[in-house]
Amino acid sequence: MALLGDQYASSDEEAPELDKAGTTTATRVVAAPDVSLDVWSHFIRVFNSYTNSMQDPMRLQLMLAKPTDTALTYNVPYADLARPAQGPSNPYKTTNGNVLKRKNALTGDAQEASISDATFTAQHRTFQSLGYTKDPSVNGAHVGDLAKAQAFGGKDIIQMRPSKEESAAFRRKRQKKGDASIVDGDGAYKGPWARYQDEDLVYEDDPGFGEEELASDEEYIEEAIVPARSTAVTKLASDYQDDLTNTETTEFHGTAQYDYQGRTYMHVPQDLDIDLRNEPGTQKNYIPKKLIHTWKSHTKAINALRFFPNSGHLLLSASADTKVKLWDVYHNRELLRTYSGHTKSVTDATFSPTGTHFLTGSYDRFLKLWDTETGTCTSRFQTPSKAIPHVIRFHPSTDTHAFLVGTSDKKIVQFDTRSGEMTQEYDHHLQAVNTITFCDDNRRFITTSDDKSLRAWDYDIPVPIKYIAEPYMYSLVRAAPHPNGKSVAFQSGDNQIVVYASTDRFRQNRKKSFRGHNNAGYAIDVGISPDGQFVVSGDSGGYVCFWDWKTCKMWHKIKADEGPVVRVAWHPQESSKLVTAGLEGVIKYWD
Repeated sequence: MALLGDQYASSDEEAPELDKAGTTTATRVVAAPDVSLDVWSHFIRVFNSYTNSMQDPMRLQLMLAKPTDTALTYNVPYADLARPAQGPSNPYKTTNGNVLKRKNALTGDAQEASISDATFTAQHRTFQSLGYTKDPSVNGAHVGDLAKAQAFGGKDIIQMRPSKEESAAFRRKRQKKGDASIVDGDGAYKGPWARYQDEDLVYEDDPGFGEEELASDEEYIEEAIVPARSTAVTKLASDYQDDLTNTETTEFHGTAQYDYQGRTYMHVPQDLDIDLRNEPGTQKNYIPKKLIHTWKSHTKAINALRFFPNSGHLLLSASADTKVKLWDVYHNRELLRTYSGHTKSVTDATFSPTGTHFLTGSYDRFLKLWDTETGTCTSRFQTPSKAIPHVIRFHPSTDTHAFLVGTSDKKIVQFDTRSGEMTQEYDHHLQAVNTITFCDDNRRFITTSDDKSLRAWDYDIPVPIKYIAEPYMYSLVRAAPHPNGKSVAFQSGDNQIVVYASTDRFRQNRKKSFRGHNNAGYAIDVGISPDGQFVVSGDSGGYVCFWDWKTCKMWHKIKADEGPVVRVAWHPQESSKLVTAGLEGVIKYWD
């Protein structure tokens, strides 16, 4: 019990100790001990024998709790609870009782002075103009620049105002404003430019007040005045920064632009072991296992990877470095062409159904249609609200010439590539649109948004036919349609891939859920093999994960990168070839 101290002794130990003589030792009790000299006192005081001049620092530290604390951090002994308050006296405590004085400011009680608004405004203007003002606490005193206050006699800005007679005499010295109908000569209109008689300003362009007066036989010749432009200056002419949104360039990097028959890289190669003209999905797919090639040219993260439609002999990549590049998948596997024209990060890119053109969207709020073969920009588009395009999709039909754009202002906008005009607007989402997926023989499409909802639309009808928003749903950031046309896989923000039917009901298939990867915080691509057997997705830990479509079990996992793998795309013709990309700008080809 010695460790507990004398304040916490048990009831059995509260009996008075007996000395050897059998008498009790008297304990001296100090009802109001003085404040310790080494802690509180700043003055020399005379202490009696009962003064507690030494205190335990640890104990003192426990006693000094924060004013905002609502609970004690240790058990306070009763002796400390009954001890009087220590330290300096509270200046805001009344003499009778412990009631604090009323405070209307953090530092005490501030009393409002009886001064009118006009007087305060006059003194404030005096201090701003002359540098001094009256001291409200001392009668007749000034604060600020006392030298100026003595020079002006302590007058404020109102007292220094000239009288009416002085003002009238001052106005009489000014020239007449003249007649507005007379342009030149005697009585010409001067208006606010009329000068005063005693004005000492000299204007060099005035022949009577120049440095050299004209001789009697000289005639004043007015210099030629450049006529003002009749047309208003355009916005581009007055812009501080060069507008590069309408400047598109392209550069060919390949070894030869034409082959021995005069064909460009648009020609589907026929000298391969595989026929690239077959229908995608005719071959059985397998899981890739090794890295066979790496493309390096981008300097920032890859935002989109697209194979050439059907054949897949070309690969299109869009990056945050504002560049779009075209790569050769076969033969030399070289960089073929670079498309430059955006001033900010490219958000998405997509081929037309025939592959002759492709669309790009960027954070510079422009959509641009490019010729795949020549590299020229054929059209530019912009939404009416000039929103940022997040996702772009061509209508899969080759005779519609239309495409859809999901933007940051909650809208899906439909354009016609021939006229360049907006033909339809779908406005029902509550936040930015993430995905657009065509289904049901391209008669309908499904959209998802950051508002954690899924909406289905009939093409060209701006009213949703299905709306799904459950409390447990997360944002669906990427989508991939199944080759059978009956389902769509969505990358959900809660580290899983969910499947919805793309038929009339658009219900979620709760039996199909692909888990085991991490995608939270990233918009990671999801893909399905051309034969519909495997589901592939990137991972925030640098993996590429594969699942079986029927059993929903993870089939394989590849360590593809040190950082997150955000882009994956399955080759439409090859049995086991896949491209991946991450935030470093490196594209990897797997087999």
